Amino acid sequence: MGAVRRSGAESERIERNHMAKYTGPSCKLCRREMTPLMLKGQRCLTDKCAIKKKKYPPGPPRKRRGKLSEYGVQLREKQKIRRSYGLLEKQFRLIFEEANRMKGVTGDNMLSLLERRLDNVVYRIGFASSRMQARQLIQHGHVLVNGARVDIPSFRVREGNLVEIAEKYKTNVMVEDSIKLSKALSSVPEWVEVDFENKKGKILRLPARQDVTAPFNEQLVVELYSK
Repeated sequence: MGAVRRSGAESERIERNHMAKYTGPSCKLCRREMTPLMLKGQRCLTDKCAIKKKKYPPGPPRKRRGKLSEYGVQLREKQKIRRSYGLLEKQFRLIFEEANRMKGVTGDNMLSLLERRLDNVVYRIGFASSRMQARQLIQHGHVLVNGARVDIPSFRVREGNLVEIAEKYKTNVMVEDSIKLSKALSSVPEWVEVDFENKKGKILRLPARQDVTAPFNEQLVVELYSK
C-alpha cells in the first residue's frame, strides 16, 4: 500500500525541510516554561520531573527577577504551546495563520488544528508516551491511516479516519508500555474511540477547545501575533 500524502504542498515541504529540532535537554524546556510539557512522557508525572527538583528557570541565578511585560507574558505562552506540540516557530506560525482564516474563534481553531496532527493523535490515543515518541513511530513507518502507511507527523486527521499501529509493530514493548500508562491514567480524549487490543483508534469527531485539558491560554498567542 502506498503512503498517504497530506494535502497542501507547502505544509509538507516545511515538515520535510524544517525538521531541525532542539537537541538539548528536554527538561530544560519545561523548566524554562515552569510547567510540565510532557516531553518525556511518564517521567513528567514522577518525582524525577525536573520542575519538582529545580523550581526555577535554567541559566545563571538572578538576585531579582523583574515582572514580565505584557509582551513577555504573551511570548512565554506562545513558547509553552509551541514546545508542547514540538513545533518550530515557522510551523507554529503557519498553523496560527490558517486558524485565523477559518470561521470561528482563532484560538479555538488553532488548538483544534494542533490536536489533529497525526503525531499528537498517536500520543493522545495512548500508542506513544510522548509526542516525540509518536513522531518517531510515524517517521519509521509504523503508523497507518485508513490502512495506508503515513510517515508525515503533521498529517492532519479527519472525522472517521482510522489510525492504527502497523501489524509488525503491534507487539512492540514501547507501544505496550504506553498503552498501559494510558489505561492507568484514563487519558484518552472523548473525540476518539480506541481499541487497545488491536492497536486501533477511530476519530469520532474533530477536537474542540474543551477537549484540550492542558493549561493553555491561547488568547495570549492571538494577541501576540495580532500586533
